[in-house]
Amino acid sequence: MSSKFLKGAFILTLGSILSKVLGLFYLIPFEAMVGNKGATLYQYGYVPYSIFLSFATAGMPLAVSKFISKYNALEEYAVGRKLFKSSLLLMMITGFLSFLILYSMAPFYAGFVTVGENPLPVEDTTAVIRAVSFALIIVPFMSIIRGFLQGHEEMEPSAVSMVVEQIVRIVFLLAGVYVVLKIMDGELVTAISIATFAATVGAVGGLAVLLWHWKKRKPKLDQLLSQDKGTVHISLVQIYKEILLSSIPFVFVGIAMPLFQQVDSLTFNRAMVSIGLDNISEDALGILNVYAQKLVIIPMTLATGFSMALVPSVTKAYISGDHNLFKYQLDQSFQILLFLTIPAVVGMSVLADPIYSAFYSHNPLGTEVLQAYAPTAILFALFSVTAAILQGINEQKFTILSLLVGFLVKLSLNIPLIQWFETKGSIYATTLGFLAAVVLNLVFISYFTGYRYNLLIRRILLISVFAAGMALIVWIVESGLQLFLDVEIRWQAIVIVAICVGFGGLFYAAVALKSKLAHRLFGSRIERLQKRLKL
Repeated sequence: MSSKFLKGAFILTLGSILSKVLGLFYLIPFEAMVGNKGATLYQYGYVPYSIFLSFATAGMPLAVSKFISKYNALEEYAVGRKLFKSSLLLMMITGFLSFLILYSMAPFYAGFVTVGENPLPVEDTTAVIRAVSFALIIVPFMSIIRGFLQGHEEMEPSAVSMVVEQIVRIVFLLAGVYVVLKIMDGELVTAISIATFAATVGAVGGLAVLLWHWKKRKPKLDQLLSQDKGTVHISLVQIYKEILLSSIPFVFVGIAMPLFQQVDSLTFNRAMVSIGLDNISEDALGILNVYAQKLVIIPMTLATGFSMALVPSVTKAYISGDHNLFKYQLDQSFQILLFLTIPAVVGMSVLADPIYSAFYSHNPLGTEVLQAYAPTAILFALFSVTAAILQGINEQKFTILSLLVGFLVKLSLNIPLIQWFETKGSIYATTLGFLAAVVLNLVFISYFTGYRYNLLIRRILLISVFAAGMALIVWIVESGLQLFLDVEIRWQAIVIVAICVGFGGLFYAAVALKSKLAHRLFGSRIERLQKRLKL
């Protein structure tokens, strides 16, 4: 069972990573075709869609997976099947209601976010929001099937469907945008409407894969029903009560980033107009909420994955009352997270110019935004992991409080900071908001578990020294390369990034190995890497 679980977890993780990678790289041709204004129009649709999707599903897929797994372990398979059927119906209803609300409110929302002397037309923004809203009818329904199969430890269908959904969405999106803009010489709003409607097309592709896997596995699942003990009689009301209590906090955690982006959608243009920068506000918002944001979340993805893998161990140690093991596991979670994230964001800040040029076209504003935004990835990762730890110690309700405080900080500071620092002001407000949320989560963890951060603080200082040395190496190498390579030419920017990352990575690995920090974090297996690198 353990082997099957690990294999399934690996497959699901791989599918998630592939999906995220595809979701990043399609932006390269997308940006080349639609530019910054197209990105702004695109995010006007996708940000509210993400929030509505989170509320439509209400954490149900993960909760269904958890409860089906629980009752399968008791050989009460009928309970899981009953929950599955009822949750499918529930997701159909909530998905359709979410679609109706988003579709209906689109003109009002569009009228509020589009301001300035030459704003995007309200009709264009309305069309884009309505185009993406149709996906709400399918995605919640599809997510429950994934949750059901995961509850039966069938991870492959979810992984394959995620990748297929992303591939279908991207192919339809890029092909549609290309046909409209390059072949038909059509309007930008038509192209972006097709781009957002691609979420629905992708969902159909993912659902088709899931239904095929369902048909393939149904005989086996029906056979389990014949083995049902039938000793547990629990009403759906009781199940849903428990599900909602455990899942609601993670609805809010899941929408943390979209909520902060929504604040920008509602206030960014107004703040820029108030200081006379309405001529660049639309372009700046597209860079901020689409292009730069996609790059910023790269450093946190792998690091969060490593740390999240330790969370089950943290939970087990806490429940068993083994305080020494609990402290060790928490130390490992935080240190691995920061060991991987800090140098990544430092490197991204130093190499902001060639990185932005490598992915998109050269843009001084894009470079400026990425340079300021990159360090915030540390807080994104810490928020995710601290929220998971609070879940592990069954204090997940406090994540709502921390997120609410962070959101209020962002909301209250966004306009004044934009007025003072222009586009970077929005980044500073986001950083302060997530910082407040992370600090509260850390305080809650310490309060409920007695965990102290003394060792962690010392390790952060050590990692920061290593990262500073790496940054100096990267800066020197980049400065030398720019003497004969032009950062404004994409392939030359890629060469600069590759060489600088190589030198910086080797330096950081060398000092981490020589100082034995890597050994303390990753164990004896790191010695094999050390032998390969001959360090």
